[in-house]
Amino acid sequence: MSAVAEQLRQARLAQGLTIHQVADFTKIRTDHIEALDEGNYNVFAAQIYIRGFVRSYARLLKLDEPQILAQLDAELSHTKKFAAMPPLSDQPHNLVDTLTLLLSKINWKVGLVVAGGVVVVGIGAGIYFGWRHYQTSDPLAGLQPGVYQGQNSGGETLPLPGTGPKR
Repeated sequence: MSAVAEQLRQARLAQGLTIHQVADFTKIRTDHIEALDEGNYNVFAAQIYIRGFVRSYARLLKLDEPQILAQLDAELSHTKKFAAMPPLSDQPHNLVDTLTLLLSKINWKVGLVVAGGVVVVGIGAGIYFGWRHYQTSDPLAGLQPGVYQGQNSGGETLPLPGTGPKR
């Protein structure tokens, strides 16, 4: 019999609880409680069920959950069926899988607030630098000198300031 199963069974008996009472409190089927008490883990389809049931059972009995789960992991690592977690698919992970996993871990409420703040700061910086450029640029830069075309003339250039006749 496994050490975890023995601890669970002894704690249950010490508290005077029956298998049916434990099943009622934890909502675990009675045959699964019996299997846990006997250390018969082959009844369960996957390791995750065993860990969850043992955690609930230990919590009900007020046992040290981390210690019980560590002992359970050690015991399950020696079994052939539960030694390693089986892969969910035969395909290796690619970039899309990794990005999807990372995006699923984002707290979107906080993420949207941060993204909104970044957008507001970006718009503010764009307005500031645009206004600064507008203030320092010469609006007449790049224009050609003006040409005066009177009614009689074929086009004379206007005199530059300071070069015309003095009064």
